[in-house]
Amino acid sequence: MARVVEMSYYPIKGCAGVATREAVLTPAGLAHDRSFMVISEEGVFRSQRRDPRLALIRPAIGDDGERLTLRAPDTEAVDLPVDTSGPRRPVDLFGTAYQGIDQGDTAAAWLSDVLRSPSRLVRVPPEHRRVTDGRTPGTSGYADSCALHVISRSTLELLNHKLAERGTAPLPMNRFRPNIVVDGWDEPHTEDRAHAFSIGTTELGYAKLAIRCAVTLVEQESAEKAGPEPLRTLAGYRRAVEGGVAFGTKLAVLRPGKVSVGDDVTVTSWGESELYASHGRPVEPPSGPGGPASTMTAEARLSVADGEAALGEAR
Repeated sequence: MARVVEMSYYPIKGCAGVATREAVLTPAGLAHDRSFMVISEEGVFRSQRRDPRLALIRPAIGDDGERLTLRAPDTEAVDLPVDTSGPRRPVDLFGTAYQGIDQGDTAAAWLSDVLRSPSRLVRVPPEHRRVTDGRTPGTSGYADSCALHVISRSTLELLNHKLAERGTAPLPMNRFRPNIVVDGWDEPHTEDRAHAFSIGTTELGYAKLAIRCAVTLVEQESAEKAGPEPLRTLAGYRRAVEGGVAFGTKLAVLRPGKVSVGDDVTVTSWGESELYASHGRPVEPPSGPGGPASTMTAEARLSVADGEAALGEAR
């Protein structure tokens, strides 16, 4: 039986994750996941794609969401009250305009020092209404796209086997920053075909494949770009029709509830993988959001473009 073996949420987009054994799953994902975002002075989001030092920042948020603590190596920690009612300011996420609540000058000064670039911290406002794309629409905070990111252990094991054939060291799961890791799916990439499933009291719907970008090149403990892997190896067997390489899946929340490490993963609807790989059998592209490139959202197009650029660097 497949079950949840790891679970993490990422309070600040692009920063280190917080491992947890149980969590409330909201319509926007695990509680507190990507509810904050670091932005430039102009309001454009920061990502490890271009600001890898984000990986050094280890946030911790209280269960009630009222206080946020920021830690980083060789830097004094800062404890902040979370502002959920202050003035809104425009922010830019993949070229799409949203709103954010600025968390003040103390947070801004601390982040600017760690990132070595003027930065500010914003929180998702309570009225945030974002519709995510894919086969199953949903919502999310400041995630790249959908509410939840799932990878199976066998998927990573296959990649590491292929890396070993190249004489390359294995990669840890945190290089891919999933929310939920599933064990018990013996066939790699089973998550591609799990189009609806339940975990604990929740129900999830498949939205799309996770197209990988340059963040996977960043070693999460050191914030150093560690070379061409995994993108170079993934390009050999996980090429997606819309461009880039796919690894893991993105999901929408159909029924919120509680999830825990150890929960069974019960698939209620199987489908074909959307992957277009050189070695695989092509399937019809989906219609509507998340389908051909012409209907992709701005987030999806930019993610694919970034993935292609990273692949070029990896070769």
